[in-house]
Order: sequence, then structure tokens, then C-alpha cells
Amino acid sequence: MNVTLPARAADLRAAYQRGFQDDGVLLAFTLPNADTKAFIRKLRPESPLLHRNTPVTSGREQSPTTPFAHLGLKEPETLADVTEGPVCTVCDGNLNWLNIAVHPINAQRNQVYLSGAV
Repeated sequence: MNVTLPARAADLRAAYQRGFQDDGVLLAFTLPNADTKAFIRKLRPESPLLHRNTPVTSGREQSPTTPFAHLGLKEPETLADVTEGPVCTVCDGNLNWLNIAVHPINAQRNQVYLSGAV
């Protein structure tokens, strides 16, 4: 993924799933609130991340190709109060794309979700 983890990242979880065309990569960890904005800035999102207050609902129940459930986590789409968006739509190196989602766990820490394809 070529992402440098912050020193105070905790509860790291990662997965790699071989796919038909692209392979899916997941990385999740918790991070103190004070470190979250700096981490996002280092990723240099192409556009501002969007915040949503409610879970994503659609007429079709789509499940992600590489779900975070493999890591024992809820899917970011099923959570309220999430800031998310693409970090790169065409990335350098082997990564085809990378998305981030950030969900507050409590007043001190956030759950950070990174998903991409290689």
C-alpha cells in the first residue's frame, strides 16, 4: 500500500485478497484524534474528504469485494459519522486506487480504514 503508519497507530489489521482482475488490499488501525488530520494530510487526498452523518443505504444490498469483516470490523458504509473519500484514483506504484474512511470510536480515538486495489 506504500502508506507510512503513524507511530501511535494501534490495533493494526490488514488483508490481501486475490481477485479476478485486481487484488484487494485492506488496512485498518486506530489513531488518536490529535494524529488523524496530520495522517490524512500526508496521504494528500485529491479532493476534500466528505462527511456523512448516516450509514449508506441503497435499494440494492451490495457487499464490498474485500470486506473489512475479514478483519473483524464493521464496514465503514454501515456506520454513521464517517469522513471518507478517495486518496488517489490513479496511484503511483502498484496501487490502482486507494480510499480512506475515518470513524470516531470515542472522544480520544478514531478507527481508520484504508481500502485499495493492486
